[in-house]
Amino acid sequence: MKAYAVGDCDSGGDEWEEELKLTQQAVGAINQLNPKPKFFVLCGDLVHGMPGTPWREAQIHDLKNVLKDVNPEIPLVFVSGNHDLGNTPTPETIQSYCKQWGDDYFSFWIGGVFFLVLNSQLYFDGSKCPELKHAQDVWLSQQLAIAEERKCKHAIVFQHIPLFLREPSEDHNYFNLELSIRHELLEKFHKAGVKAVFSGHYHKNAGGLYKDLDMVVSSAIGCQLGEDTHGLRLVAVTAEKIFHRYYSLNELSNSAEIEKDFMTLMKQN
Repeated sequence: MKAYAVGDCDSGGDEWEEELKLTQQAVGAINQLNPKPKFFVLCGDLVHGMPGTPWREAQIHDLKNVLKDVNPEIPLVFVSGNHDLGNTPTPETIQSYCKQWGDDYFSFWIGGVFFLVLNSQLYFDGSKCPELKHAQDVWLSQQLAIAEERKCKHAIVFQHIPLFLREPSEDHNYFNLELSIRHELLEKFHKAGVKAVFSGHYHKNAGGLYKDLDMVVSSAIGCQLGEDTHGLRLVAVTAEKIFHRYYSLNELSNSAEIEKDFMTLMKQN
């Protein structure tokens, strides 16, 4: 947040006390949610410091300390972002990430819902690790084939960089994927029955539809680049539909009101 305020992404990253307080607030809010979340996913940029920059290890250490307070019955799901791997990842930065946080792409099932976690940096710029990009491509095709074969009710993707921010045909920029890659993935996801893609990266809330696929872009617990508040997105999955709404951390502190609001959202849809 300081780096954005002073306009210096590198040298401005020497303070993160405010982010720690916000993350502590988020953890407290998550722990008191009723019903208890099936898991808590962080959609990338776990820390600000890019690979090889000062303060990175200290930021990782402090974040892990805060996340230790998440209720152990609520699993943590980590998604790799550009600050975690670098804008152009290398085999070394990916290996370092995996050592710190776990696999950079993987899948899991919960309650009959199929979840895929992707390393979107390989789609943004995989020029320095083409073999790793190819390996993820092969794996993704296999996983989407499973989703299509089993005709699962819902398949959901998590990745850091959004496929698009508002419209599937919008121009390519820093905050979305290049058009040809975007449409290739959108078609693959749609064919396999993926119903939603959840991303971060933009530091604003955004999103749109591609056919029946919901592209959901959530703002951050930390630095805001727009008018949104520090917050989290709650998601509920029923047999028929996926519901979601972004809440500020202050709103989340009142779990009874959140439950009431979310039930109203589901009834309206």
